[in-house]
Amino acid sequence: TGWEPTTDVSDEVLEHRASSVPETEFPEPGNRAVGGGGGGGAIPAGGAEGGEGELEEGGTVSSGPGDIPEDEVEYYEVEFVKQGETVELSNDEPILEQGEDEGWDLPYACRQGQCVSCAGQIADGPSEDFVEHDNQQMLEEAEIDDGYTLTCVAYPRDSFSIETGEAP
Repeated sequence: TGWEPTTDVSDEVLEHRASSVPETEFPEPGNRAVGGGGGGGAIPAGGAEGGEGELEEGGTVSSGPGDIPEDEVEYYEVEFVKQGETVELSNDEPILEQGEDEGWDLPYACRQGQCVSCAGQIADGPSEDFVEHDNQQMLEEAEIDDGYTLTCVAYPRDSFSIETGEAP
């Protein structure tokens, strides 16, 4: 018939399309956070100078629960209901990280307290009675009173039971 197939250009087309799409800044393992991708580029009110995170002359860096000196670390018994185990957790590392250290596949997305993918519920009472939240930005006061916590920024300060994967 005299017909010959043309050169396959599908790889070239895919490479061209891929190069025209901007890089994304999705947190691992995928962006499930409400509001989309990477960190915002907003400048705090008052301009770029004197913004949050900057020190005035002679200022000190505020410390969070992850900055507790080793000789002041305390340990608490925490029951992970869905995992069927009670483990001893320290108050200087988030619940999520310590659960992962146990080998459990706990839910998460941003690891910064800016979504609810890692949420869990403490059945023993208001979550603030049992954990210290380090910069959580998603839970309302009523949800905290109902025992909800974001495990990625929650540091134990008492013994309790938690159901992971429970969002308000």
